[in-house]
Amino acid sequence: MLPAIYDFWYTAFQAEQLAGHSGWAHTWSFLNLFQYVTFRAASAGLLAFIVSVMVGPRVIRKLISLKVGQPIRTAEEVHKLAELHGGKIGTPTMGGALIIGAVIVSTLICARPLNPFIAVCACTMAACGLLGFCDDYKKVKEKKSDGISSRKKMGWQIFIALVAASFIYFKTEISGFGASAKQVADGLAGYRLGDKSIDIGAICFPLFKFPLVNLHLLIIPFFALVIVGCSNAVNLTDGLDGLATGTTISVALSYAFLAYLAGHFYMATEYLVIPHNRYIGELAVFLMALVGAGFGFLWFNCHPAKVFMGDTGSLAIGGALGTAAICTKQELLLIIIGGVFVMEAMSVILQVGSFKLRKKRIFKMSPIHHHFELLGWHENQVIIRFWIISIMLALFGLALLKIA
Repeated sequence: MLPAIYDFWYTAFQAEQLAGHSGWAHTWSFLNLFQYVTFRAASAGLLAFIVSVMVGPRVIRKLISLKVGQPIRTAEEVHKLAELHGGKIGTPTMGGALIIGAVIVSTLICARPLNPFIAVCACTMAACGLLGFCDDYKKVKEKKSDGISSRKKMGWQIFIALVAASFIYFKTEISGFGASAKQVADGLAGYRLGDKSIDIGAICFPLFKFPLVNLHLLIIPFFALVIVGCSNAVNLTDGLDGLATGTTISVALSYAFLAYLAGHFYMATEYLVIPHNRYIGELAVFLMALVGAGFGFLWFNCHPAKVFMGDTGSLAIGGALGTAAICTKQELLLIIIGGVFVMEAMSVILQVGSFKLRKKRIFKMSPIHHHFELLGWHENQVIIRFWIISIMLALFGLALLKIA
């Protein structure tokens, strides 16, 4: 496994110490910090933020010069909402490329990029981002709000998710398959819950200090469902300036904390009794890079937005968060921590289902953030209140770790 760039300097520092030299090794003794996941995670978050803020204006100018303005649905399609969002016409989209770029750069510098958890999350994010880019490009080119057909988009999402799910299921360092019995028993491969190794197919929830059910091979389609569902949920949430970005920050920060705890043997197996994997702590670096990139993008995406993330960003973020939830073995907890995403997706499902079955609408408009807009809430009120809900749900989800 290739080390991070930081590890190169730390290894050289150790070599100098072992050789008994007191030159630059003493001067640069702070390099000892590079061995800690916490330091590298904080560095990744800060670096991603700096990259986003510094590169952001250039990206926005480039998008404006390419005339990739976000197509806004007409009054015939959304009625009164068209009046509320009329000022957004021409705002450049595809800004999600800035988030993806900042996360990838920070991860390559601060993390161990070939760590299996880092690799699968980063690749899923990039693949979903590429799909979103194709969708955004089609919308901009045809100047319509309809991009790639829903069937084709869903097909590609399922394909990406199944590849990621299969990797997680069969990769030795994650699942323990292919490792010796002693390695698994010693916690050197696969997951542990308390003093027992657990199968990758096990479904866990913090309230229960034992696996709820073991799906075995059926866990692959379940993993794919989580990734596709999360990706689409974030996409539906991305309808107001900064709404999806701010919610992403609270969810990614929560899972960075979960990844760190799951990688800490004592905290995971003895104190909290949550699934532990010796390699998972590194994922906190990737997730903190996403947090930093989110803050950096929010710098330009807050109301009134200078750029939209588009499907390029929303599909990528959703894919990354869904994969991270799987990797930490806290898939069910995503329903709580990512409650705002779930609420947005469920509002669409309920609205469509009610209209088809009863010819009646439950909400004035879905996703639900538009419902509150049409009730008279100002856009900023909707955004900030949804952020507050997201933070509260994240705190509640984390609080469940030590109950029982």
